[in-house]
Amino acid sequence: MTTTDNQYSGQRFHGENPVLKFDDLDVRFRTEFGTVHAVKGLTLSVEPGEVMALVGESGSGKSVSATTALGLLPKTARIQGETRVADRPINNLSARDLRKVRGKSVAMVFQEPMTALNPVIKIGDQLIESMEVHGVAYGRQAWNRAIELLKAVGIPGAERRVNQFPHELSGGMRQRVVIAMALACDPEVIIADEPTTALDVTVQAEILDLLRSLKDKLNTGILLITHNMGVVADMADNVAVMFKGNIVERGPVEQVLLHPQHPYTKKLLAAVPHLGDGPGQFGEAPNPVAETAEAALEVSNLVVEYHRTGKKPFRAVDDVSFDVRRGEIVGLVGESGSGKSTIGRALLGLIPSHSGQVKVLGEDLLSMKGSEMRQLRKRIGVIFQDPAASLNPRFPVGGVISEPLEVHKVGDRKSREARVHELLEAVQLPRSAFNRYPHELSGGQRQRVSIARALALNPDLLIADEPTSALDVSVQASVLAMFTTLQKEFGFACLFISHDLAVIDSLAHRVVVMQYGKIVEAGTREQVLLNPQQEYTKRLLAAAPVPDPIEQRERRAARHALLKELGDEIVELDTRELDFEK
Repeated sequence: MTTTDNQYSGQRFHGENPVLKFDDLDVRFRTEFGTVHAVKGLTLSVEPGEVMALVGESGSGKSVSATTALGLLPKTARIQGETRVADRPINNLSARDLRKVRGKSVAMVFQEPMTALNPVIKIGDQLIESMEVHGVAYGRQAWNRAIELLKAVGIPGAERRVNQFPHELSGGMRQRVVIAMALACDPEVIIADEPTTALDVTVQAEILDLLRSLKDKLNTGILLITHNMGVVADMADNVAVMFKGNIVERGPVEQVLLHPQHPYTKKLLAAVPHLGDGPGQFGEAPNPVAETAEAALEVSNLVVEYHRTGKKPFRAVDDVSFDVRRGEIVGLVGESGSGKSTIGRALLGLIPSHSGQVKVLGEDLLSMKGSEMRQLRKRIGVIFQDPAASLNPRFPVGGVISEPLEVHKVGDRKSREARVHELLEAVQLPRSAFNRYPHELSGGQRQRVSIARALALNPDLLIADEPTSALDVSVQASVLAMFTTLQKEFGFACLFISHDLAVIDSLAHRVVVMQYGKIVEAGTREQVLLNPQQEYTKRLLAAAPVPDPIEQRERRAARHALLKELGDEIVELDTRELDFEK
């Protein structure tokens, strides 16, 4: 049975030799608005060869807790309790002694590899830096070891890659480089802070395979920080759930995920979309669409090219055709670089199309210019991925939502204000939000403002580009529930662009799968997600984790079998390339 924090108090949860231990850790931050109590008496340990998942939403305190182990908290933090790494207390270590611990005893794999890697230093030089600092290897020996590390984490052409810069590598390769850097000095424990959040689903599966083999083959302890319950089900041995600075539940992964005891854990798990459960996971399912329904969007043989000086044009979208009917939600899915967001921008007229035809509500979009285009745009709404970047920070929420009405000269000031209040109610925001600014709202509230703005002109077609990917799982669930309700109420057609197959499964009528600018498979949700015909679709579906550890083990085995059948290698740490083993 899982244990809640008050049941656990003071007991040792694991064995007697943890590689990382927090004992009654308490962290407060001094701010101009008062003291923020971020972590409240955390007691947690990680054993050799164990993956301990610390899960929770933004602001729960999980990343603050982990950062304590590296001594990286700012001077405004007041830390009480004890943190031990490899049985060495680090709370009161000097900056010099902390540098001896970082990389050597405890290493970190950060969420975004491009911010963790120096963009102006070669990969090889970044790998040898920690080796030379800790006296592990120098000069040519260190350089050879860097090559061995890249080979060990499955990067092909390692001798060439060490001389490249981070921007020359793909996102998955960059994350493997970060893991290689973490391994460089053979640490006892690795802290992985959202190590797969920025990655495509197939790359995420490869990174999880790599981390799993790391702990199995080197007996390294891993503290996995994440809000993705599918990743927890795939990786973790034990789980601790954090909420507002407290651990509210902990236990073996199967017990916590399959038999949660605390209301917050139950709420968190209920908010996770489950691939295969279909529409209606978050409230009502969208209305069915008649076969004879009129097309709101018709895309025929669309081609989008990017022209580069002195080089052949790059074809980002290649001969793409699909349609969206009135009242229908079509999911456009694919990995980074597949061309799905480029299609969204082309449909909005934000980038030029090379050839093809796009009809919006029966009108030819590509041939329109000036006032004709503005009139058509009144009938198209758009929701961008990042609400913080798409909302004007100088406008209050009321001004943000009413801006489309003002641009298109719809109504007078009084009627616009009434429309804004009507929309705030529709997206479940209080009337008081009218005079607040975007930075005063949470991420979920900002995305609701984006949806309200998109609906301001009662559009017939809505283009939603990754509208929930930047949100916590419970906020995502509430936004998806609201989105489905609004779609039923307003009846708009929607092109929903996403890389999250479970999200698409929860609301789409039909699915279009893209790879390298081309459509590889299209059909109803049931046809594509439950009975895929194409190899690429099968790979995508096999790589998507589910929040059930037993089912996920079966899915992982099936994915590995599929990869072997297709002649692909399973990514594992190759310890033969390393000169150390625990």
